[in-house]
Amino acid sequence: MEVFSTIKSLQNAVNTAKSNGKTVGLVPTMGALHEGHLSLIRSAKKHCDVVVVSIFVNPIQFNNAEDLRTYPRTLEADCEKLETVGCDMVLAPSVEEMYPEPVNETYDFGELEAVMEGPRRPGHFSGVAVVVRRLFEIVQPMKAFFGEKDFQQLAIIRRLVEQLQLPLQIVPCPIVRADDGLALSSRNMRLSDQARKIAPQIYATLKTAVYNSKSQTIEEVKQYVTDTLNGFGVFEPEYFEIVNDTTLQPISQWSEAQGIVGCIAVWLDGVRLIDVIRFK
Repeated sequence: MEVFSTIKSLQNAVNTAKSNGKTVGLVPTMGALHEGHLSLIRSAKKHCDVVVVSIFVNPIQFNNAEDLRTYPRTLEADCEKLETVGCDMVLAPSVEEMYPEPVNETYDFGELEAVMEGPRRPGHFSGVAVVVRRLFEIVQPMKAFFGEKDFQQLAIIRRLVEQLQLPLQIVPCPIVRADDGLALSSRNMRLSDQARKIAPQIYATLKTAVYNSKSQTIEEVKQYVTDTLNGFGVFEPEYFEIVNDTTLQPISQWSEAQGIVGCIAVWLDGVRLIDVIRFK
């Protein structure tokens, strides 16, 4: 595995691989890697000859300065993990390398970003789009791999590829969970031991919500989730929306969409956790 800190050196290696007939896949990350990330790389290895992983904490997608400051940065440990799953190349650039000039470009994804994360994190998805587009331009992969836990982000990136007519395939990968059900996230390491023990109740509540959906209305299911989590006395639900899985727009009847998911954001122990579950 080779680790590159400059764009040019990474591109030289990628171009050499392509000239030898190799297919290239990309897994963009912000580091602090866990089993969820590693599952993306395993998937990429099945589809592509060469897998490039980017590790870059992207400052322009944070609308909370404290969140950016405290985001885990564990490059050495990350690289050790990447070795174990057969990653071929790592791009770990500085902010100055990625953004040598002030960033002026912005993106508008319309109704896709008018819900859930969008209003609560102004500018977040535009910042995501800026860095993802740059990574696509740098690596020029045939396929790029993203986890379904960040469901809204996945929809945004698909829209970005459509808007720019980029010649690559976005490959969604399933959520990876701990044995107790908690969706794996780099933020989990910031939970106290006590908070980590109760955090799986988020997924447990979502699973019961899916069961309840057989006999309850959407509003009743949403109320159940909010009331249940509030009842623990430690969770602060920010939102729970049941949406069309393509448009991300809230629905009011189970018959409104062929694909339906529930998306949630919850504060616990000062840490913002998100999760998603499929209803149908």
